[in-house]
This record gives sequence, structure tokens and C-alpha cells, in this order.
Amino acid sequence: MLLVVVLIVVVYSALFQYLMSVEGREYSWSTSVYWTLVTMSTLGYGDIVFDSEMGHVFTSVVLVSGVTVILVLLPFLIIQFIVRPFLDRLEAARVPRRVREGMEDHIVMTGLDVVTDALCQLAKHEGARYVLLVPELTEALRLQNSGYEVMLGDLDDPETYRRARVDKASMVVTTRPDTTNTNVAFTVREISPHVAVVATANAGASVPILELAGCTEVVQLGKNLGQALAQRVVGVDTRSHVIGEFGDLCIAEANVRGTPLAGQTLAETGVYDHPDLNILGVREKGAFSVASPDARLTSRSILVLAGSVQQLSKYDAILAEDTTLDRPVLVIGGGRVGRAAAESLEEVGIHPVIVEKRPERVQPGRTYVVGDAADINVLERAGLRDAAAVLVTTHEDDVNVYLTLYLRKLEPDLQVIARATRERNVTTLHRAGADAVLSYASIGASTIWNILGWRPRLVVAEGIDVFRAPVPRALRGRTLNDANVGARTGCEVVALVREGRFQIPDQNELLPSNAELLLIGEEAAEQRFVDRYAG
Repeated sequence: MLLVVVLIVVVYSALFQYLMSVEGREYSWSTSVYWTLVTMSTLGYGDIVFDSEMGHVFTSVVLVSGVTVILVLLPFLIIQFIVRPFLDRLEAARVPRRVREGMEDHIVMTGLDVVTDALCQLAKHEGARYVLLVPELTEALRLQNSGYEVMLGDLDDPETYRRARVDKASMVVTTRPDTTNTNVAFTVREISPHVAVVATANAGASVPILELAGCTEVVQLGKNLGQALAQRVVGVDTRSHVIGEFGDLCIAEANVRGTPLAGQTLAETGVYDHPDLNILGVREKGAFSVASPDARLTSRSILVLAGSVQQLSKYDAILAEDTTLDRPVLVIGGGRVGRAAAESLEEVGIHPVIVEKRPERVQPGRTYVVGDAADINVLERAGLRDAAAVLVTTHEDDVNVYLTLYLRKLEPDLQVIARATRERNVTTLHRAGADAVLSYASIGASTIWNILGWRPRLVVAEGIDVFRAPVPRALRGRTLNDANVGARTGCEVVALVREGRFQIPDQNELLPSNAELLLIGEEAAEQRFVDRYAG
């Protein structure tokens, strides 16, 4: 651009000499350049002027082009080569290249995705420290401006992990592609042989390689999500189905449909005050409500229970009358999640039928129906009319919403369990008719968090968790009946945790100060519990 300006000055100077010669005057090149610069810069001394009209027009052109250069080119050059580099240096200085001195027991994560994002939010909620390693400055600035704790550094550079103090960290979490995760684990092991390294694996063949590279735990999110979806299937019978365990304490769900409970309140059923049954609450259409005598049950209600294996067996003995394990469960989608869900169903004696549009995904040994699940004929060939439940496991949320709405229209009483990829689509899937929704983010974050062993959590359904919290100061020395935590916060106390043992609490027992509570509730209810009893 500077060369263009020089060229303009040369051309204008030459034209100046020509036009002056027409008027019968001669000037040197130095005078010509002088006149051009004085005119373009709008100084206009008036010591050299044209007499002809053509000269006046030329002077006007030179003046306008000079103003353009001053108003456009000069500011651009100043901003581009002076101001912008200065601001970039200031911005770059904002992003730390190392963690704070003395930082310990923090979680180091290699970038942000749906899983690590959920893990960051969980760490903030639990008061744990973390840092995101980001190799690109622009991305690091964006994340920092969004409120994340970031550190700039290349993921394959050992110095990055030294500056991140991984030798003092509680865990390194890497959720990049399998090859990148292998490099990260191998590099971290150069710095610290003891820190826990947790990596995700997309392919089963990558698991032993990641372990060989130094990973403490390798998480296959597709497999975990498929298993979690399968565990939520309660439509095959009226028995209690365990979805998680805390020591000897089991968290289970049971279907109301097919039992005498449908259409009654918990008080009318007689199970609410049963000494051997611990009903925590009722889950229906994605919402959770704590157990209360006047809670009315419908055919789509799911009871959430807690107790030992023996106590759950007593529930089954009382209410599980019409057990029918021969009804199939449809699994829509034959990818990693769908295959893992089918395998989990087979392990408990349930017959899965996989509906898959792509013939190359069909594997021997299982029942497949090849075709589009949006086609009623395909669904009927798969056995929709006799199915106990349907798992919608495709990786596209739009497709899952469409299929959930379609299935709900075809079979209003069918249990539909759906997978979500993005959190914003969870409520949409519930509105479409899904009885439960699970996502990579929630399952992945809780799985990785539980590896830490600090305060384990269980995802019952998207937005509904079982979590631990110390007995708040405001509740110490009070009974659960007196505290009435459920009515005041929406969280139900599942168990009392003493010395690592989980015990069903006596509602009239005074709560000790040296124990923890195991609670269940929605995210909003958990926040209300924290806000009410903080400190």
C-alpha cells in the first residue's frame, strides 16, 4: 500500500509538470513532488497554483485523493502495525502459561468438549479446582472470556505439563482422538509416574494401547452410555431394576404400569409407609418429585427406590406379579451405543431387536431389522406392537426427537428412552415424549468424576442425580422428619454415610456432624439444597 502511495505521488508529479508546461511554466522534479505532497496533505500553501481550468480540476483530484489517503490508509497502517500488535500482546499476556504456584489436587483437562464442559461445571459445583490446556491462543482467550480456567500450551510438549503441575494434580483427563490421547498419556508419564490419567477411547482396539501408554483408566463413552440406557429399561416387567450402587445400597427403578399402583396415590397403595420399602420419589416425563403420600401414580410413572438387595427383593415379592421377560426391546441405531445397549440387555435375559438403516453395520449373533425406523412397516417387522420399550440411540438429536415423537404417537404407553448429544435438546426430547434421556456429557462427566473417588454421583436421568453432601450445620442434631428436606428443597435423603457405609436413615434419628447425606434430586433442587444449607 505504501508503494501505491509512492506511485500516486510520482504520477501526480509528472502530470503537474505536464500541465504546468502547457501553461508555459517549467518546474523541477523536487518542486513537483513538493506541490503534490502539500496538496495531498491539504496544507495548500498557495505558493504554486494553476491558472487554467484543467489545472484546477487536477488540483481537486489530487486534494480528494490525499484526503482519502489520510482518512483511510494512515489509520489503517497505525491500527494494523502499531495498535493491533500492542493489543494482541496485552491479550496474550492475559492467558496464563502456567498454573498458580502452590496449586495442588486440581484436575488437568486437554481442551473443551461436551464431556469436559460438564466436568468443569461439576468441578465448580463441588468446589474442585481444574485447568483446561489449550494450544491455540484465540481459543484460549475465548474460553477465558467465557469463565473457564485455561492455560496456554501444546499438548505434546512435556513442558506444558510441568507448568500445569501434573505431578501435584489429582487427575489428568484427555478426551481427544485416541491417537492424541495416547500421546498425551505418554507425555504425562514423563513428568509424573503416579498421577491418575483418564482417557476416552472411541475404538475398543485403542484400550490396551492407551493403557500401555500409561492411562490409569480408559473410558469408552459409547459403551457406558449404551449400558446406562439399557439399565433404564423397566418396561419389560414390574420388578425393580438396579441402576447404580453405593456400597451395599442399591438405587433402583420400578415400572408402575402392570401393577395395582397405577391410578392411586402412594398413600392409597399402602407402599409409602411399608417398613421394608424405601420409595425415594417418582420420575415421570423427565421430571422427578420426592415421594409424598398424595403423589398420584400413572401408567407412565417410574418409582425410584433405595435399599439392599434383600429389601428390593421384598418389593418384587409384594408387587412384581406379572413378570414377562419374553417381550422384546427395540434398539434404534446399530452404532457403538446401540450395540452396547443390546449387549447389556442380553446379559439380563432381555431380547433386543436392533433397527439399523445401514446394512454394513449388521453383525452376526443378534436380531437385526434393516430399514428406516421412520417407516411404520420396519417398526412392525421389528415387533413394535409387542415391544416392552424402545431405546433411541442415534447420534443425531434431530432424528431422535423425530423418532421419539413418532413412537409416542404410535404407542402412547410405550416406554421410550432416548439419547441426547447436546444439552439443549434434553427438554425437547422430554416434550417429544421420552420417559428418560441420557447424554454423553452427563454419563461421561459422572463416570470420570467417580474415578476421583471424592463424592461419587449417579445419573438417574438427564438432570436427575444421586449425590453426596456433608451434613449441613443447620441440620446437625435434628431429625429428618423435623428438617423436612424434601418439601423445602426438592431433594430426598437416600442414605446416611458413616465411615464409608451407606445406611437407610431412621427419620427420627438425630443427624450427626461427622457424616454425609446421600441425596437425590433435579439440578434445581440440588442448587436449592446448597443455597439453603450452605455453610
